[in-house]
Amino acid sequence: MKRLTLVAGLLGVLLATAVVQAQKASTSNNVKNVVYVTADNATFKQSPTGGVSMATLWGDPEKGVHATFTKFEPGYDAGMHTHTADVWIVVIKGAYLYKDDAGEKRVGPGEFLRVPGGHKHWSGGDKTEGAFFYEEASGKFDTIPAK
Repeated sequence: MKRLTLVAGLLGVLLATAVVQAQKASTSNNVKNVVYVTADNATFKQSPTGGVSMATLWGDPEKGVHATFTKFEPGYDAGMHTHTADVWIVVIKGAYLYKDDAGEKRVGPGEFLRVPGGHKHWSGGDKTEGAFFYEEASGKFDTIPAK
């Protein structure tokens, strides 16, 4: 009985440690300072595939949790794809076009969209204005073409 209590106690400590480490990882960028960036002063980098440019506001999109200003050129078509991490989007200008099995959405200025990691969808920019949006992700940014 003492051995079972000891094992249960050790498992509890390991579980608590894992939870604390996961919480630390979710804020591993240690953003403890106020972050202020204007879109006009943000440094945008063109994506290798073209049609998209991103300005990192905090974190590192290539390594983990992060936030960006993102631009889709007019008519940009990302094709059907998924992301490993959850993605949250708030459109600032233009329209982020979204489509999945449930239908189509035109996400305009001041509107919010959450795409869970692993959820197959299509996205693109308005044909005239493109899309300019704030994006946060719970992990590294990736685009995995859907099969």
